[in-house]
Amino acid sequence: MQQTITAPIVSSYAKISKTNAVFITDENIFTLHKKLFSNRKTIVLKAGEVYKTQATINSIIEQLIAFGADKTTTLIGVGGGVITDITGFAASVYMRGIAFGFVPTTLLAMVDASIGGKSGVNVGIYKNMIGNIQQPQFIINDSNFLKTLPLAEWQNGFAEIIKHACIKDAAMFKHLQQKSVQYYQSKKKELELLIAQNANIKLSIVRKDVLEKGDRKLLNFGHTLGHALENQYELSHGEAISIGMNFACKLSAQITGFKQTVQVVELLNQYGLPTNVTYNKTKVLNALLMDKKKELDKINFIVLQKIGKATIELIKLTDLEKLLQN
Repeated sequence: MQQTITAPIVSSYAKISKTNAVFITDENIFTLHKKLFSNRKTIVLKAGEVYKTQATINSIIEQLIAFGADKTTTLIGVGGGVITDITGFAASVYMRGIAFGFVPTTLLAMVDASIGGKSGVNVGIYKNMIGNIQQPQFIINDSNFLKTLPLAEWQNGFAEIIKHACIKDAAMFKHLQQKSVQYYQSKKKELELLIAQNANIKLSIVRKDVLEKGDRKLLNFGHTLGHALENQYELSHGEAISIGMNFACKLSAQITGFKQTVQVVELLNQYGLPTNVTYNKTKVLNALLMDKKKELDKINFIVLQKIGKATIELIKLTDLEKLLQN
């Protein structure tokens, strides 16, 4: 499948030549798809969240200078969410901004990470502490890349898919209850429809609120606690967000009277995702104190009224601390 996610993908991609394009990928993707990068200017990074740092951005910029990249250059990130985040950020700061696009290679990147223009790098345990919002010129989804994904990466992607269902699409939630990771691995057309459906959910939210002043915050469901756990406990993004969604559901029960926590937890488990982990409450709270969603002594937290409908609540950090202790 080559699916248009953001227009004008065809015209934009057609204008990119070998002389003014630089590809950014990681060692794993480069090894698996060497032909894709043959005779092309390519920057190959080490794979993993641990390399999503300012030092990596500096290295990319040094290599762009060596390539003679200028304002006409287009960066093309080929990889998962780490690569799309890094590519977007590097493009937004090199020469004060050059064009970029994505070829996501993981389910998570196709349904979430590549969409919306957010980019950035981590600072220690703090996720995406340095970053920018700048839209890619194009996103090319090709489901053939998913054939090489290990099961854990499929599960990672389904964490974000379930998140979208929880906040915006009760019908999709019911549909997911009847399926499994294995079903979508074996049904290409159904998988491609699911990817498109989720991309459209995120796009519909982002188009109305690019800078995250309002409803775009809903996409952070499960991410507040999730991001605080992810790097501290070396969890995958999907695992951390899944645990965060369980916590958010329990918080929702107290704030909105949400009554469907069991259904959410069962669906997350059905797709191989964890919903609980033992963690140091003090360390997690300290991480939350530096969360980008914090406003003075309060933090924006996404809660559910019911499956398919989420709201934004401004919660005092002292109240959140009490809830974490329970």
